[in-house]
Amino acid sequence: MSEHATFDPTHILGLDGYLKPFLPAIERRYARFQQWKDTIFQHEGGYEKFTKGYEVMGFTVKDDGTVVYREWAPNAQEANLIGEFNDWNRASHPLSKNQYGVWEVEVPPNTSGQPAIPHDSKVKISMILPSGTRIERLPSWVHRVTQDLTYSPAYESRFWNPPADERYQFKNPRPTRPRSLRIYEAHVGISTPELRVGTYKEFTQSTLPRIHRLGYNTIQLMAIMEHPYYASFGYQVTSFFAASSRYGTPEDLRELIDTAHGMGIIVLLDVVHSHASKNVLDGLNAFDGTDHLYFHEGSKGRHELWDSRLFNYGSHEVLRFLLSNLRFYLEEYQFDGFRFDGVTSTMYLHHGIGTGFSGNYEEYYGSDADEEAIAYLMLANDVVHTLYPSAVTIAEDVSGMPLLCVPVKEGGVGFDYRLAMAIPDMWIKLLKHKSDEDWNMGNIVHTLTNRRYGEKTIAYAESHDQALVGDKTIAFWLMDKEMYTNMSDLTAMTPVIARGLALHKMIRLLVHSLGGEGYLNFEGNEFGHPEWLDFPREGNNNSFHHARRQFNLVDDELLRYKYLNNFDAAMNHLEEQYGWLSSPQLYISLKHEGDKVIVYERAGLLFIFNFHPSKSFTDYRVGKRFGGFENVSLDVKYSTTPVEWNNRKNWLQVYIPSRTCLVLGKI
Repeated sequence: MSEHATFDPTHILGLDGYLKPFLPAIERRYARFQQWKDTIFQHEGGYEKFTKGYEVMGFTVKDDGTVVYREWAPNAQEANLIGEFNDWNRASHPLSKNQYGVWEVEVPPNTSGQPAIPHDSKVKISMILPSGTRIERLPSWVHRVTQDLTYSPAYESRFWNPPADERYQFKNPRPTRPRSLRIYEAHVGISTPELRVGTYKEFTQSTLPRIHRLGYNTIQLMAIMEHPYYASFGYQVTSFFAASSRYGTPEDLRELIDTAHGMGIIVLLDVVHSHASKNVLDGLNAFDGTDHLYFHEGSKGRHELWDSRLFNYGSHEVLRFLLSNLRFYLEEYQFDGFRFDGVTSTMYLHHGIGTGFSGNYEEYYGSDADEEAIAYLMLANDVVHTLYPSAVTIAEDVSGMPLLCVPVKEGGVGFDYRLAMAIPDMWIKLLKHKSDEDWNMGNIVHTLTNRRYGEKTIAYAESHDQALVGDKTIAFWLMDKEMYTNMSDLTAMTPVIARGLALHKMIRLLVHSLGGEGYLNFEGNEFGHPEWLDFPREGNNNSFHHARRQFNLVDDELLRYKYLNNFDAAMNHLEEQYGWLSSPQLYISLKHEGDKVIVYERAGLLFIFNFHPSKSFTDYRVGKRFGGFENVSLDVKYSTTPVEWNNRKNWLQVYIPSRTCLVLGKI
């Protein structure tokens, strides 16, 4: 039995007293979650058994080589397993259906005791509907699907059952959960400077060492769950249990994660449970001929903006599918947690379409909230944290939902962190619409520190969203076309490049040290990747030019990209030493609009930023590690004077040049 108890609101009211009028709504959500949890524990053997649906559904292999295939398709009247193993015979391997709408067939082993379905051979389920229509689908729990664009964009499903000597064996234990998350958001396919799709193997051999040297302790992998349309960035999923075959095999992905673990790096999956591809031939849509098997029927089951299907989180079997999907990646691939995509869309009946969020609590607890979906997110977090206490969950939410990152047992939704989505928006607006003289230090600091008390935030200056076609990276906003001509050390340092290098570093350090309890960087932006992201598609003649990371730029010792890269590494290693992301104590002592100076203390360090475009306060020098002007000396010691200033008990005098930041620590 689960621990059935109503939560005590004392803690959440201590975090935010304004929640008191909304306790009935919070209690209603908790009751809905608890009802599902009780059902799972009373009838399904608890989380442990219920979330291992992948050991029952889809293809499983018995010790004697018998292959068992099970599929949930209640609307079908007949079903047959077809594939290369039986020459696609629609009559030789019929399935039988139980009272729950689950079909099953056993395929005996061949005479040598080996499975009669060969490893990596193609398979499908063929069904006849009540209308007499025959449909054929890819098994919904299948672990591998492949695409051959030479004859069709539709995927084909394969029976993945490698012999023992070809199965990857994990060698490294999971790393201890980091006290501070420094996240490197990455996409395997673009992790090559070449004009093609990168592979798991290449990422393991080439990209992982870069990430490790830079000082990141967490990788967030995008576009792993299989998606037919490469340009969807992985957000139109068709086969939820299949790791994308574009980049290699399931064993290759296991090796990637295990190798990261050996470097002390945890790996998070960018999981898409907010919606699914509307594809029928190779997706879940209309799987058994109805539009409401995995999804809500009618308009409730369709996302107008994304042109995709929406899950029915109130369905017992859908919960089995989704919760088992989380367990599958944690167990079978050894992922260490998840970044949940599209949480705003999930939590509201309007899915955020045409809706702004003012912060009024009625927006969170009124009739627009989808309590069924919120209960699913609570279940998902409770499952993950119960079975894997050190696992990390991150929510992508733009609405500001209160209690999103409060434990479920305390009445929250249960995520560990939320993404600070207002921060990158602020930087883009400043760079697009404001001159440097018009940057408001107070507004910048407010945006960086405006987060809910007691709920952890992942801060970032830019993620993949800001680099998509139609926008561009911060480096390109700062330096634009001069990046093509003036990024060589052999050319003069132009005002545009000097400003760009300085602000790129300052923006990152400010966000890193002030913006949250975790930090995220999108692949390539650590060295100021130029231009933008655009995947091969009809509109760009299927070009890979912008669907790659040009690591050759940072590896070229003659180019200035290396300075930004070195600064990023120094920033991460300094955080590892002092732990400011996990330090709760933060004091901002100065936001001076005229001087464009920000001063604050965190983790025993004093941070001083001078954003003024021309006003300097010093004339000493710094070693040229980061592509600056060597204006600050690294061996200067500052003494404090015990006289109150800016509401602090002591003061010290520093000299700080234009567009420079100082980080001072005690000795």
